[in-house]
Amino acid sequence: MNDPQSEPDTVGVRPPLSRATVLLLAVVCGAAVANIYYAQPLLPVISRALGVSEGAGGLVVTASQIGYALSLALLVPLGDVLERRRLVTVLLGLSAVALLGAAASPSLNALYAAVAIVGVTSAVAQIVVPMAASLAADHERGSVVGTVMSGLLVGIMLARTVAGALAQFGDWRLVFVFAAVVMVVLASTLRVALRPVPPTQHTPYPQLLRSVLTLVRTESLLRRRMGLAAVGMGCFTILWTASSFLLAGPAYGYGPAVIGLFGLAGVVGAVAAVAAGRFADRGHARRAATGGLVLLTGSWGVLAFAGTGGPGGLIALIVGIMALNLAQQALLISHQSVLYRRVPHARSRVTTALMVSSFAGSTVASALASALYPAVGWAGVCALGAVTALIGVGIWTLELLRPSPSEPVADPAAEAEAGAPPEACAAARRSAHRPGEGYQCEDSPRSDSTLRRLSSENKRRPGSSRRKENAYDHAHANAHA
Repeated sequence: MNDPQSEPDTVGVRPPLSRATVLLLAVVCGAAVANIYYAQPLLPVISRALGVSEGAGGLVVTASQIGYALSLALLVPLGDVLERRRLVTVLLGLSAVALLGAAASPSLNALYAAVAIVGVTSAVAQIVVPMAASLAADHERGSVVGTVMSGLLVGIMLARTVAGALAQFGDWRLVFVFAAVVMVVLASTLRVALRPVPPTQHTPYPQLLRSVLTLVRTESLLRRRMGLAAVGMGCFTILWTASSFLLAGPAYGYGPAVIGLFGLAGVVGAVAAVAAGRFADRGHARRAATGGLVLLTGSWGVLAFAGTGGPGGLIALIVGIMALNLAQQALLISHQSVLYRRVPHARSRVTTALMVSSFAGSTVASALASALYPAVGWAGVCALGAVTALIGVGIWTLELLRPSPSEPVADPAAEAEAGAPPEACAAARRSAHRPGEGYQCEDSPRSDSTLRRLSSENKRRPGSSRRKENAYDHAHANAHA
């Protein structure tokens, strides 16, 4: 079943983004989100250096995820109402300050506080993604989002490798100093290279936050994709939190540098992000989601063999990492593709809802993995991951049996600005409803072009389509009257 394509966001054709701009946005996205993953391969080192248990040390990741989730709820919606270049550069600068605070932390509690603030500022990555979608032309939106998301995944994976290498040859605190320098460089580069990106809405902040809840309440497609996002990120976090303890334990006995190298196996998911974005541009995002869930569930069966150690266990771990990361990226691109088409005027707020759910799942999974690993070991953690993936299969089965509406919806703000009575807008939409089309009332930016298109298509379509278009014209005339 193909997913419907959306109408252009604006009148006329938007020029494609340059490769250099897309690459810069991908690097910013990856470097920003890497800040909350540097600590994962360092958990055993940090625990020993600060004299705490592995369970307490594992909560460093949980603290950063909590900060990240709060920022997704409270800061990311601002991407719809503020000038985004300024917002992104300011958050990158604040992230640099918080990272230096983490590097200077004298105790575990101070480190918890610092990495929580790092998590808050790292949500800039989720402002960059909808910004890239808004800047992209319609025919390239999926591939642009896929490329930027591939940068996000590469950042997560390389964060482990870089952190492991720096900690091996220096100190775990050096990792956070390095990350702070990267933030300063990227903030300066983005400020020079990117033109100001104006907001898409002019809505008071309290109303903006309420509108996120309204979207969640009214859009079943969003609610189901939020559930799937929580499942996917939960599995991702279970793997990377527990694997650090597995690789440092008696089965393998690796140091932080070698543990960090396993992040390179996950970079293969970056290929999946670009491919999934192109697949979505062709209208197959639902198929990408189905394949992603099958692969996500199966990966835990492979990963279970990693606990045996030895060459066989090592191969199972690498293959399982590759499979799970491929699945996670395919799922995430599918979610963003269908939701950005469904609600094109509120992409930052849709991202907020999707990512809050995603990182709520991640936070719970991180805490469970850290708490369960000492008690049940790698096999128990793999069972937890498999159960989490099966929850996603159940959600997706419901979506396949009872599909949610996925055609684009009109911008309520545009309708209000047009000055037409709400009932006239509703009548026009009901009369002209066809899957895959977005609708605007009377004097909104696309109304005239929409009518011209309908008139042109009317000449080629007989029967019921003709009657629908006449009904649309009648409702449109009543609205003007």
